[in-house]
Amino acid sequence: MAHHNRSALLASRAASRYCYGLSSCTVRRATMSTSASSALGIDSSNTNSSTSDSAQGTRPRKHLVFTNRSGPSLQHFLAQPLPGSAQVSGAVPEDLPYLSVSDWGQGRTYYVEVYGCQMNVSDTEILMSVLNKAGYQRTMELEGADVVFLMTCAIREKAEDKIWNRLTHLKTLKTKSRPGRPPMVGVLGCMAERLKEKLLESDKLVDVVCGPDGYRSLPRLLSLRALSADGVANVMLSADETYADITPVRLDANKISVHLSIMRGCNNMCSFCIVPFTRGTERSRNIDSIVDEVRQLSQQGIREVTLLGQNVNSYRDTSQSEAFDTAGYGSDLSRGFNTIYKRKEGGRRFAELLHRVAQVDPEMRIRFTSPHPKDFPDELLYVIRDNANVCRNIHLPLQSGSTSCLERMRRGYSREAYLDLVKHIRSVIPDVTFSTDIIAGFCGETEAEHQDTVSVMQQVGFDLAFMFAYSMREKTHAHRKYQDDVPADVKSRRLQEIIATFHESAKARNQRFVGSQGLVLYEGLTKRHSRPFGSDDYGHKVFLDLPPTLSVQPGQYVRVHVDSASSTSLSATAESTTTLAEYYAGQPQIGFGA
Repeated sequence: MAHHNRSALLASRAASRYCYGLSSCTVRRATMSTSASSALGIDSSNTNSSTSDSAQGTRPRKHLVFTNRSGPSLQHFLAQPLPGSAQVSGAVPEDLPYLSVSDWGQGRTYYVEVYGCQMNVSDTEILMSVLNKAGYQRTMELEGADVVFLMTCAIREKAEDKIWNRLTHLKTLKTKSRPGRPPMVGVLGCMAERLKEKLLESDKLVDVVCGPDGYRSLPRLLSLRALSADGVANVMLSADETYADITPVRLDANKISVHLSIMRGCNNMCSFCIVPFTRGTERSRNIDSIVDEVRQLSQQGIREVTLLGQNVNSYRDTSQSEAFDTAGYGSDLSRGFNTIYKRKEGGRRFAELLHRVAQVDPEMRIRFTSPHPKDFPDELLYVIRDNANVCRNIHLPLQSGSTSCLERMRRGYSREAYLDLVKHIRSVIPDVTFSTDIIAGFCGETEAEHQDTVSVMQQVGFDLAFMFAYSMREKTHAHRKYQDDVPADVKSRRLQEIIATFHESAKARNQRFVGSQGLVLYEGLTKRHSRPFGSDDYGHKVFLDLPPTLSVQPGQYVRVHVDSASSTSLSATAESTTTLAEYYAGQPQIGFGA
């Protein structure tokens, strides 16, 4: 009986007193369903809503929303003692009487759709691990799933529009196709963080909203939603969550390349960018956990790992208790670059991490994305140059080629500093290729500023580019300070000019590979045309002609002869299988930090 009473008390507290112990948290009370209340020994007729409100049907919907500015996490809240009870030390229990996490999840299925960047792919693999541990099973069939998750992006308005359209389709599935057994719908990721309240108020369609730092709580949120009449959310941002202890469950177990998250969040606060508001401040995993995961991936047969972070080359491991001298490990900013925030001292930097990762398996290729141009000290360039398995393609986001526009964007560099960095990188790594990000039509952009961007593109010669028209985001510095005053038709025209400039330049650059020998990591067949393909060191997609006498398996390196090139890909004839060591035999290895 005592256990039952405590369970009921905990449930009552969960349903009606969520603010206990959360001084810096915004919480809305969730109303319990009648059946759930009865099962937990709660009199559901005794509510705080007035009789008149109930009679008139005007009681507003109330959702359970965990959010914060700098407050404690959901797990911290659940660990707090009841009034008058003794403090229990130790970790938060995995299950609680009123949150039957393992029982409720056992055998239930979930379906997940991923939108946006590679970080969302990585996050999806983390949440799949969390859900599988709680007894859920992934299904590839939308119609039969018990829970449908959308992993969302908020970087541009178009990305959010796509999710709203998808939710409209899911509403039909939930209300018409399966009225007797409707699936729960969960919205995850950056859009969940940005629009939590709007999502929960969307025609009772969304059941669970969870931000990027709340995936550990998903099983509990699903259990709470089963007991509640309204939606639940955890959109707390964390100062230390990295999910370093969670082994991801790969979305595609057959792929020979993976993305590995080494850090989360961003401190740069570029005026156009929503990421710091949806993913929080920077925090990095410790080096040893990353190296261990890379070693495990190598043992599983993975041939390419991309180290992943919002500002990946600002990585800084501060897990060591003793002071750590950063001298010689890439702690300095690139020449001519600055930040709007105070950089912290100490910690082990990205150059050391990249070096250690490259040593795990000399036959495993290593890439990294997405960096910021400010964080390319010489030590990092030497690591790229001196390790044959670190790819010679560097993503170097430009955003704009105009110094005045870059100032409004708060990028921390000028046109001249960017071009000087490109020149310096090429002096250290002569065969390097560059990819970039470019925004057309940022606030106040003049025609002259646009032409500055075009001219930088022509001078640098990018091999790959991600180009977009500017989309203003609420909460950003640009939203507070500037007007989105470039007309849509002008943005579109400038974007098309940027795209045309890229294709013209990239096609000319790619012609230099025609007639040469190259090394390609074979990945398999394309989905649409079943054409053999792979990728080279420089970030190019390479379509392959495989002679009937040559047997090649995904994950093998192939020596090729490049036959033709377009602005976006190469076509080549496979000659023989090889290894990285064999292909690069005889090339000097100068060593880390030279």
